[in-house]
Amino acid sequence: MILIGERINGMFSDVKRAIADKDEAVIVELARKQQQAGAAYLDINVGTAAADQHETMRWLVETVQKSCDAGLCLDSQKPDVIAAGLKAVKPGSRVLLNSAPLNRKNDEAILDKYMDMADSVEPGACLIALCMNTEGVPQNIDNRVAIAAEIVQHAMERSFDTQRLFIDPIVLPVKVPNAQVQAGNVLAAIEQISYLADPPPHITMGLSNLSQGAGERSLINRIFLAMAVSRGADSAIADVFDRRLIDALATAELLMNRQLYSDSFLKVYRNHH
Repeated sequence: MILIGERINGMFSDVKRAIADKDEAVIVELARKQQQAGAAYLDINVGTAAADQHETMRWLVETVQKSCDAGLCLDSQKPDVIAAGLKAVKPGSRVLLNSAPLNRKNDEAILDKYMDMADSVEPGACLIALCMNTEGVPQNIDNRVAIAAEIVQHAMERSFDTQRLFIDPIVLPVKVPNAQVQAGNVLAAIEQISYLADPPPHITMGLSNLSQGAGERSLINRIFLAMAVSRGADSAIADVFDRRLIDALATAELLMNRQLYSDSFLKVYRNHH
């Protein structure tokens, strides 16, 4: 499982304060501890924490790179903010761009813009693409899969390696009225997306979105992640500090025969990640 640490995000109060105060120590500590907890990539999202998102993205990238060598997941729906962050990335770093819809009403070429930026990185960045189009987030299985298929087809037409592509079927908060059915729809979509190409694209998700505003957040997240692993998901943007979540993930991967069994499989998993 490719874990992407979620905590360097301006939506969190400690990160928002650190951005306002230019307090490098907070960001450095979050970066270092997330990598130690098993994050392969660190999501970096300015959010609404700063008026100058370009400069703040650059500052966050530079600060994170002072503390660890984890991959960088530059997260913004604004391509120019991503571009600002890319300018600060050290040569040879592992980079993941997050995230591009298939298209937008005001920008039909948005996916190409993100792919162009990914291709500009040496030896090539990975890209999270959302199952979202001009009509918004699909509300059923078939539309999610259809959008994913269009994304994969477009990548192939551009010779964009599907192993550099992460498809996000978009999980919605289970607490939102009439949204509870979407968790099952996402699971069914994940299973079908796994067969869109050979080798298949990676499948990821913003896991914590599922439990937003709900009680028992950790329980909801870890059960869904285990279910998603059983359907073919191999990545998640998640709280890597949640030990019970990581234990559930390790067990799910064991039961799906992705990890060798031993009596100390949890310890082995933590040490390996």
